[in-house]
Amino acid sequence: MSIKNLFENDLKVVNTGLSSFKESLDKTNTKSVQVDWRPGVDVDPELVEVLKLHADKINAANELALGKILSGTPHLVGLGIAIDVIPGMKKNLILHAGPPVKWENMCGPTRGAIMGGLIYEGIANSIEEAEKIASSGEIEYAPCHEHSSVGPMAGVITPSMPVFIIENKAHGNFAYCTMNEGLGKVLRYGAYGEDVIKKLKWMEKVLYPTLKKAVAAAGSINLKNLIAQALHMGDEVHNRNRAGTSLFYRAIAPHVIRTADSADTAADVMEFINGNDHFFLNLSMPAAKATLDAARNIEFSSVCTVMARNGTEFGVQLSGTGGTWFTGVAPVPDALYFPGYTKDDANPDIGDSAITETVGLGGFAIASSPAIVQFVGGTAKDAVGYTLKMYEISAGENNIYQIPYLNFRGTPTGIDVRKVIEKNVTPFIDTGVAHKNPGVGQVGAGVLSAPMEPFKNAWIGLANLLKNQ
Repeated sequence: MSIKNLFENDLKVVNTGLSSFKESLDKTNTKSVQVDWRPGVDVDPELVEVLKLHADKINAANELALGKILSGTPHLVGLGIAIDVIPGMKKNLILHAGPPVKWENMCGPTRGAIMGGLIYEGIANSIEEAEKIASSGEIEYAPCHEHSSVGPMAGVITPSMPVFIIENKAHGNFAYCTMNEGLGKVLRYGAYGEDVIKKLKWMEKVLYPTLKKAVAAAGSINLKNLIAQALHMGDEVHNRNRAGTSLFYRAIAPHVIRTADSADTAADVMEFINGNDHFFLNLSMPAAKATLDAARNIEFSSVCTVMARNGTEFGVQLSGTGGTWFTGVAPVPDALYFPGYTKDDANPDIGDSAITETVGLGGFAIASSPAIVQFVGGTAKDAVGYTLKMYEISAGENNIYQIPYLNFRGTPTGIDVRKVIEKNVTPFIDTGVAHKNPGVGQVGAGVLSAPMEPFKNAWIGLANLLKNQ
């Protein structure tokens, strides 16, 4: 089109600025297109040059890390008691979700879960006594991630709790997670009432020994295969686990029936699993943990091996920086709240369950599970858009976890912190929401974009490490 007849045609606008500009044009019925672009994060130019200087080494390291992630084969191989199987677990240690945090800085749900855990252990007889003991210095606290473990929401694991044992058979490492209690007023959401403890004791005395015998009879259960199938059935195995739980139910049911102490016990166990659509979450999480841990400590790698939140801070770890935590303030999710609750009641984002997004599931696979975005009034198109955006910050695509709607394209896998900073795009996460006060429990579920601060700090940490190479 020549300049002479430019204005003889309808004006069409390409907007590269704030989306509000396009909204104004839309109101006047002016044809316009919003360019999905934003400038990179403002970082030290000297450190940019450091990463450019080592780009070939970083790319090679990321290829190695991605290869270890994609080749991972997590299997459920058994169950055990935390103090007997979790590395470094001891009688006065309580594990929690997210990066390290001291009692005085813990959020309400974490405190509530710890106090409930002390009652569960028989260390305290009341909440008042539990709070006194928890703050006394007698109890030690550590992140689940520092003990080959993960925990949803508050993530609390106490010494006597039963845990799933997951083996990454391709690389020989293990991961651990408690069994899922269900939704609502449960320990992992910070509730600690009599009913909460009663359920946990039933899980310890009935559910745990029954499943332990059943898994032993099965030999092992390939969780990677179950997750791949669940993605084809509408799950993203973070906030929606209905298909995953159903597939696990089918796999374990014959062994429960054959090995249970009685027909009534078998029925009770199977009814519990069947009535808890989130049961598979506590299997998908350690499956992701075992997969990602194999990619730890690869020199130069900028791939994330951990995203975790403790309800106060959001923490990130990179393959190339070992166990160093890079943190920022945890945001409050956008959510659909239970009747009687609002965003004012919500605790900031919490839990180790973002390990699913870290491995390419959850929010990264939300195009397989568009029902999730209904939590915040979204559409199926929004779900696809979220997943497509995540390819921009990922090192590669999964070879097993696939999205049917995208013509069975592999999920975006291996968050590259360099791309997060360059694109100014952070990981998309779907999550549950806990009440900010201890003792209340779950108040909703929703989604959020991770804060930039921990990723910027991780980028700086990696660059400073390489600066001295």
